[in-house]
Amino acid sequence: MSSLSRGRFLHPRYWLIWFGLGVLWVLTKLPWRFAMGFGTFLGKALFPFLGSRRLISCINLQIAFPELTDSERKKLNLQHFISLLQGIIDSALSWWGSARKVKALTTTEGLHHLEKALAGDKGVILLSAHFSSLELGGRMLSDLMPEQIFHAVYRPHQNPLLEDLVAKLRGDRYGKAIPKDNIKDMVRSLRKGIPVWYAPDQGYLGKASLDVDFFGEAAATNAGTARLAKMTGAVVIPFFSFRAPDGKGYVLRLLPPLENFPSDSIEDDTRRINEVLEEQIREFPEQYLWMHKRYKKAGYDFYGRYAENHDVSGC
Repeated sequence: MSSLSRGRFLHPRYWLIWFGLGVLWVLTKLPWRFAMGFGTFLGKALFPFLGSRRLISCINLQIAFPELTDSERKKLNLQHFISLLQGIIDSALSWWGSARKVKALTTTEGLHHLEKALAGDKGVILLSAHFSSLELGGRMLSDLMPEQIFHAVYRPHQNPLLEDLVAKLRGDRYGKAIPKDNIKDMVRSLRKGIPVWYAPDQGYLGKASLDVDFFGEAAATNAGTARLAKMTGAVVIPFFSFRAPDGKGYVLRLLPPLENFPSDSIEDDTRRINEVLEEQIREFPEQYLWMHKRYKKAGYDFYGRYAENHDVSGC
């Protein structure tokens, strides 16, 4: 941060955030299992008080997993909120955790797919998604390939302190942090052969939006991946990070490049990306960002109407 920024962020309105950041920093220095246990405690403690977000998450889970009973879905919803709180600690670990600690917690799958792609003459889009360990995934990958530059696309924070801090941390770690609306910078990076880490899976009503099925329900979906690949000739490699199911750290997963991508149909390409994402979500359902309004609809409140027309009493 600049000296000007440091002075501005000493205002009392930021003191609670500084306190929270201090707690997160301390947690990264404590044993990992203790930190995850603390995340579990907070998730369970806060779950009853997050009514609106809990409802959004529950509706998303009803759409995605209609085969579950109400009790199974409520349990999954609780596990989701625990995962979110653990994910905040994961983010702190990506910013301040030691390389030795992060490496000891990482199990890698499919790194050779990226290594092979980087050996070619095309750019690489690291296609990611909003799982709760998303931020840590970039850190794990950069630690595995310290000589490789990665540019990270991110959504700017509304809070100016967090925006300043996270943008700086990402810039220091990856070489450059690109705001999600800066398409020109993404194209420049890819044409220079610099991999771009891109997670376009949140609900999106912009010009590049298409209504594409996501777990059987049409969702406003960012079609930017196919457009970026077409403009730059970049290879698309799905890239995910998860908390391991055995409670022993994290899985960093890189899948084979998408073949024949992009095709002649941007709708088919976007649907294909959603199918890849659905497959990963089904394996780690509690770790996906369900409290986000994924099923946005232009012109009306999808979630309000859904609650009016469906039984959400179990939420």
